[in-house]
Amino acid sequence: MKVEEAIQILKNDGHKFTNKRKDIISLFVNEDKYITAKYIQEALKDNYTGLSFDTIYRNLYLFKDLNIIEATEIDGEMKFRIACQSHHHHHFICESCGTTKVIDICPMDSIKQQLPNVEIGSHKLEVYGKCELCK
Repeated sequence: MKVEEAIQILKNDGHKFTNKRKDIISLFVNEDKYITAKYIQEALKDNYTGLSFDTIYRNLYLFKDLNIIEATEIDGEMKFRIACQSHHHHHFICESCGTTKVIDICPMDSIKQQLPNVEIGSHKLEVYGKCELCK
């Protein structure tokens, strides 16, 4: 997703456009990996002195509700990344640096065969480990 697309989603849903929101979204687009609220605070502290975790989390959960970003939990900490807008896929996530890699294989056909009498509403597959640079 591009910054302009995310801003348009915010506006279309009746939310104000602010430079702070634009800068948070830009950070996600530029990093293109899972990052924490602390990472965001550190990255933006020179431009927004006193940027609180409340403000960051309020925006993160707004962006998540609008499908601008995705969230996952690694080692008990919430991490976020810009939402993927392409084809259906899953992710490998590096537990050290947050880098993601696309996994194009989806096990849902096999799962549906093993669970023929259930109704599956949605699914999410994430594989965790260490990337080539971190291992």
